[in-house]
Formats: sequence, C-alpha cells, structure tokens
Amino acid sequence: MRKNSIKNTRINSEVQHELSNIIRAGLKDPRVATMTSVVMAEVAPDLKTCKAYISVLGDEKAQQDTLKGLKSAEGYIRRELARTLNMRNTPEIRFVLDQSIEYGVNMSKKIADVTKDLKEEAE
Repeated sequence: MRKNSIKNTRINSEVQHELSNIIRAGLKDPRVATMTSVVMAEVAPDLKTCKAYISVLGDEKAQQDTLKGLKSAEGYIRRELARTLNMRNTPEIRFVLDQSIEYGVNMSKKIADVTKDLKEEAE
C-alpha cells in the first residue's frame, strides 16, 4: 500500500467533512438513518474514485436501508460535493459499510465478561 501524500491526506479529510455535512443536512431520504457518520474517505490519487466508509447506529436492517438510500442518492451527493469543493475532478463515490466500531464494542464486552469471570474465580 502506498503512503498518502500530504495533498491526498488533505483531500481525504476535506471530502470526509463535506460528505458528512451533505448526508446530515442535505439528504431527505427516509431510508438513511439519522445516526449515520462518515468514518473515513479514501480518494484515489487521480481524483476519479472515492471510497466512503459509513458507520450506522442501528440494527442490520437500518444499515442495509441506509446503504441503499445512499447509493440511490449518489448523483445528488456527487453534485453537491462538486459544488462545495473546488477540485479538478469530482470523484465517483462508493459507499462501504464500516463495521469496525461495532466490532470494537463487541470485543470490549467480551473482554469485560472474561475479566469479570476471572475476578469472581479469584475471590
């Protein structure tokens, strides 16, 4: 994997910030959950494509509905991104569901359960 340049890192953070603003304020799709956040955005060095990692607070159905809503609003989101950012190319956005936060919470619960059991055995 290639190390990101400073320019690419700045573009990634700016795209992430604008995507979260667009999703929070601009989308009126009822399928998109209100607790949707953009965890990370990876824009390719040629500025043609972008992977947006999305985290949704809710069950599996809410996550899938949010992904469907975002994919259907992809054109609107790209147009708004082009309007707010002054870039040579506006990247095509691909939304990816990010499970890392949910995975971390589950692992923390499992670790807490194991340590609780160990403390009970020690007493």
